[in-house]
Amino acid sequence: MVMEAQAWTAIGLLAATLLGTLFYLGQRIDGLGERIDSLGARLDARIDSLAGDLRGQASRIDALGVRVEEQGTHLADRIYELSIRLDNHLRRHAG
Repeated sequence: MVMEAQAWTAIGLLAATLLGTLFYLGQRIDGLGERIDSLGARLDARIDSLAGDLRGQASRIDALGVRVEEQGTHLADRIYELSIRLDNHLRRHAG
């Protein structure tokens, strides 16, 4: 009977230890989950911020592209005008 009481005491202590450990680990896992969620929210906010910055840069690049195209058109017109003047000049001297 004494051996049986000692066995049940050991089983009870082991069960209490296991349940306490499971409860402790569960709390730690929940804490880590909350940290991961907060880090995920921070990361989402940073990604959204960077995406906005990239959209702004894309708009600037598009505007610069339009300016380059306008300058290219202007230069092409100017080259055409100069080639006409050069042709007229060469015709005058070639006789």
